[in-house]
Amino acid sequence: MPRITLTDLAKRKTEGRKITMLTAYDFPFAALVDQAEIDMILVGDSLGVVVQGKENTLPVTMDEMIYHTEMVTRATSHCLVVGDMPFLSYQVSREEAVFHAGRFLKEAGAQAVKLEGGAAVKKTIESIAAADIPVMAHIGLTPQSVHKMGGFKVQKEMDRLVKDAKTVEEAGAFSVVLECVPGEIAKRITDEISIPTIGIGAGVHCDGQVLVLHDLLGLFDRFVPKFIKRYANLGEDALRALRQYKEEVEGGTFPGEEHTFK
Repeated sequence: MPRITLTDLAKRKTEGRKITMLTAYDFPFAALVDQAEIDMILVGDSLGVVVQGKENTLPVTMDEMIYHTEMVTRATSHCLVVGDMPFLSYQVSREEAVFHAGRFLKEAGAQAVKLEGGAAVKKTIESIAAADIPVMAHIGLTPQSVHKMGGFKVQKEMDRLVKDAKTVEEAGAFSVVLECVPGEIAKRITDEISIPTIGIGAGVHCDGQVLVLHDLLGLFDRFVPKFIKRYANLGEDALRALRQYKEEVEGGTFPGEEHTFK
C-alpha cells in the first residue's frame, strides 16, 4: 500500500473514518506496525520513559530523537511517520524550531513533526509550517510541561482547550493530539475544527486514536493510565521464555542435536 498522506488524513475526517496511530521507536516494532497498516507512527519522546527508563520525557535529546526516528522510517512504507520534537528543541527560538523540525525530515526521513502546546506556540507552528514542514499539534496534558501543571492531571478547562485547538488550526497544524481531556470537551473540539483530532485519553469522539505501543502490548507496567487498553501481554510471554531458556541451559537440554553443527 502507498504511504499515508496529509490529504488521506483530511479525507478521513471529512468521511467520518477513524484514524489509527501508535508510537514506535525501533526497526522491528515499526515494521510490525507498518504491516498492520496503522495510519501513522509517532516516534514519541515517550521513549525516554518506556525505552530509556527515565522518570519523564524531559531529558530526551534531539540527537536521540533523530536516531530513533531514522530507524522507524527505514522500516516503513505505509505509515506516515511523525517525529516528536523534544524539550528545548522548539522553545528557545522560532529559528531553532524550524532547524530542528527540518532535521526530522532531512536526516531521519520523517514526513511530519509534533510539538506540544496551544496558543503559546502559535508563532512557532506558523514558522515551521511556512517552511513546508507538516506540524501535528498537541494540547491538553502536555508531558513536557509536567512541572508547570503540577503532575499528570486530566485537563478540564474547556474554554482554554477549545481556544488552543482553534489557534493551532489557524497556525497551520494538520492535526492535533488531545491528551487526557474529558470526552465532552474532545467532542466539541472535534466538531468545531476542520483538522483531525487524535485522542489519547480523550474519548471515542476524536477523529482518531493514539497509544504508546509498549502499553498496548503489555511491555510497560511501571504505571498504567486509565485510558490504556492492553491487547497483549508480551512482557509476561517474554519473561516465561527467558526463564525456560535459563532452565534448559542449566539443565543441559539446550542446545540439542538439532541446534549443533556436524
